[in-house]
Amino acid sequence: MIYLDNGATSFHKPPEVLRAVQEALRTCANPGRGSHRPAMAAAERIYDCREAASRLFGCLPEQVVLTTSGTHGLNMAIRTLVRPGDPVVISGFEHNAVTRPLHALGAQVTVAGRKLFSPEDTLEQMEDALRKRPKALICTHVSNVFGYILPVEQIGWLCRHYGVPWILDAAQSAGSLPLAQADFVAMPGHKGLLGPQGTGLLLCTRPPEPLLYGGTGSASLPPTMPEDLPDRGEAGTLNVPGYAGLTEGLRYLHRTGIHGMARRQQQEVRRAAAGLERLGFTVFSGPCQLGTLSFLPHGDCEEAATKLARKGIALRAGLHCAPLAHESAGTLDTGTLRISYGHDACPSQTQALLTAARVLL
Repeated sequence: MIYLDNGATSFHKPPEVLRAVQEALRTCANPGRGSHRPAMAAAERIYDCREAASRLFGCLPEQVVLTTSGTHGLNMAIRTLVRPGDPVVISGFEHNAVTRPLHALGAQVTVAGRKLFSPEDTLEQMEDALRKRPKALICTHVSNVFGYILPVEQIGWLCRHYGVPWILDAAQSAGSLPLAQADFVAMPGHKGLLGPQGTGLLLCTRPPEPLLYGGTGSASLPPTMPEDLPDRGEAGTLNVPGYAGLTEGLRYLHRTGIHGMARRQQQEVRRAAAGLERLGFTVFSGPCQLGTLSFLPHGDCEEAATKLARKGIALRAGLHCAPLAHESAGTLDTGTLRISYGHDACPSQTQALLTAARVLL
């Protein structure tokens, strides 16, 4: 099987990730809930994860709040900055993990920047919206549908200039691109960070408002959640085996370097785009693109994905949990076929895709 669905989850994990999960299941108890050896081993695994994240992302270990997913982190960050009815700015390429929490809050949402692969339009529209001093700006770093890399460094500068706090959704960029500094940066552990599902990170410059309330293994007497990071965002028992695996994914990225990762993904996206265009498909590609590419077959996307799966090509069809992005690009009625490369991106994957794609002609 040629796996090209890393935008959904990385599938071929480094072997050390798998070993760390198994070891934690054998040796670890509940972190912060005892001074015996299994509890202390669990606490060490949790701190190892914070430390590995702090090295990769350039923050303090205590600024790393462990979550169950990128969606969990985004919800926590949004609930911290946004109150019901608040004005909020988002990009035209957001995932439902951003739009649905805002809808639930009844936020007044301004969508700024809807031209695909146009950083100039994104910045111009966002600056116009920021002049009105919204309560927050929330944007993805990389579109999960089209791979468009938004100009987040400049967006961060604009937010600081206008005094507007912001949240960065790094679901498709963490592990491949350097991250901009935001008030909150949310990411899953199971995609570009190569960890297990059920893990995530929220990088915080301030204590978040909790989504869950309960035991933290510290400060048990007060009826309120602790005020300090990271405990304030971590009620309940943490997924120790999952975070042990994520630690090894983070260490793998630190050893191998993320710049080479991004370069290989971009090379294969350009190669795939050129090949698919030669076959006559409509392809969405541009200069500001990471490892994700969408294209349109000559028929139904779901049927096309099924045909490719029979040829051993794993990709995704549909709206990809991001209808706003499809609305921006004009593909809301059809959806797209999406290929998304991972840490193992290589020419043989692209060649296999192009050979199999002939079944769609």
